[in-house]
Amino acid sequence: MSAISSTKNHATPGKAMLASVTGYAMDGFDLLILGFMLPVITSELGLTSSEAGSLVTWTLIGAVIGGVIFGHLSDRFGRIRILTLTILMFSLFTGLCAIAVGYWDLLAYRTLAGIGLGGEFGIGMALIAEAWPAEKRNRASAYVGMGWQLGVLAAAFLTPLLLPYIGWRGMFLVGLLPALVSFFIRRTMGEPKEFAQQLAGEQHLSFTQRVKLLFKDRATGKASLGIFILCSVQNFGYYGLMIWMPTYLAKNFGFSLTKSGIWTAVTVLGMTFGIWLFGVLADRFPRWKIFVSYQIGAVVMVICYAQLSDPTLMLFAGALMGVFVNGMIGGYGALISDTYPVQARATAQNILFNLGRGVGGLGPLVIGVLVTQVSFTAAISLLAGIYLLDIYATLFLLPKKQSTGDVLGAIG
Repeated sequence: MSAISSTKNHATPGKAMLASVTGYAMDGFDLLILGFMLPVITSELGLTSSEAGSLVTWTLIGAVIGGVIFGHLSDRFGRIRILTLTILMFSLFTGLCAIAVGYWDLLAYRTLAGIGLGGEFGIGMALIAEAWPAEKRNRASAYVGMGWQLGVLAAAFLTPLLLPYIGWRGMFLVGLLPALVSFFIRRTMGEPKEFAQQLAGEQHLSFTQRVKLLFKDRATGKASLGIFILCSVQNFGYYGLMIWMPTYLAKNFGFSLTKSGIWTAVTVLGMTFGIWLFGVLADRFPRWKIFVSYQIGAVVMVICYAQLSDPTLMLFAGALMGVFVNGMIGGYGALISDTYPVQARATAQNILFNLGRGVGGLGPLVIGVLVTQVSFTAAISLLAGIYLLDIYATLFLLPKKQSTGDVLGAIG
């Protein structure tokens, strides 16, 4: 493999945004259709609640593996080439889920799809950081985060419409579509200029050398730990809530699949607004203060939501909860990009976020166990407590300086 694909047509801000948003949207679509289809898959394949939850958990564990592998490869061989590879892998194994005949082969396909999924967030965020002006980095990263929500909204609307006609196997075949998008991205884009210049003058680093840049001194190590905690809490809360929300609404309130989709979609709209707002605010005010504000809001709203019994109130409360619970995703890409240098940027993005996604993957499994042993209400209430850990990490571990470039040296 050559060191880099052609760079004569460097990635423009618009093309970089298209590549990043599209890949992340398809990830969101895939994971939420799994949430909607879990009851059907569970029934047809005879799965237990824990086995059903583990399908999501192992998808996210696969994402950890993929993040570690593809982050380094992206820093070594190029953003666009490796982004294309991750999308192709994700698409292939998502499509193969359609032919699963039992728990173990479906679990294998989900894990391998997760490995492909694992590279997309970090590479996309690194791509945005290098193609967009530094002073607009927060809002640009937030736009990528909104891409996930677009995919989730598509899943919320399309799954109730298509599932009765094409079944859960047909829905997985829809996951082959990213392969076409991958081809388009690869044919029309070059590498970001900043990355190409860095690569041209770089003595190629090993994987170990790149990882060491995340812990090169005490302050940088603290920042890496803080970011890992934020990513873990973010993913645990998000997946624990979103994967089980359709089932929660159906069992507690008798919602049909269509009605659960509408309620979930409203929550996702709140999340989308929250992500956009985070990006705008973080470009104007200290980012760490925006993080703390959102984290406090998440604690309050998750507790309130778990106590509600009126479906109409839940509709509006779900939207407001979504603002805080998932709005923080708008800040992670810029935070990580600002904290580490170009030669370790995708490595840092993928390792820290996907390790957090691996921890967060326990969310559906833990919620599934609590649902069986206690109740849905108790399980959702548990999520509120984890945001207190988020607040601690933001106040005492993250660098407070928010610069218009890398701050690795500043916190070192």
